[in-house]
Amino acid sequence: MTNCGLAIPSVLKQNPTEGQARGSIVNYFLRREDNFVISTDPGAMDVEAVFAFLAEAKWWTELTRESLERALRHSLCFSLKEGDRQIGFARVITDFVTYAYLCDVYVVEERRGRGLGSWLIHSALEHPDLKKLKRVALITHDAQGFYLGLDFCFLPNCSCYMERLQ
Repeated sequence: MTNCGLAIPSVLKQNPTEGQARGSIVNYFLRREDNFVISTDPGAMDVEAVFAFLAEAKWWTELTRESLERALRHSLCFSLKEGDRQIGFARVITDFVTYAYLCDVYVVEERRGRGLGSWLIHSALEHPDLKKLKRVALITHDAQGFYLGLDFCFLPNCSCYMERLQ
């Protein structure tokens, strides 16, 4: 997808989250292309559709509605919609200063191969709060070629990357 318009509308938030004053101005990231929209507005997200897709995904075992809602509250989420239908999603966990972890990325199967996944990832990486981060990481077991095409790369020395698994 090319020549994607960028708009960052000011939205009067009616139901402020903890720590925000009622009536505070929130800027949500928004991109439009034909009948497709990418938005970070939580009110635009179809949580049921996201849950339905991720519940079938092999990478998130033991997913519950409660765990998803908690994860969404603590992440920057990008909804990809065609009209009113949620057809894709990406979630970013970040400190907004140096690091972000990209996860739970999907485009529904019948819309794949049209550049929507690339547009979704490019849009996330171009978000004003993410585009200057030093590192954006991800883990994928089956989409390495896709992400290599988006300038992600394998770590040259994987002995420096560590995890604690439970």
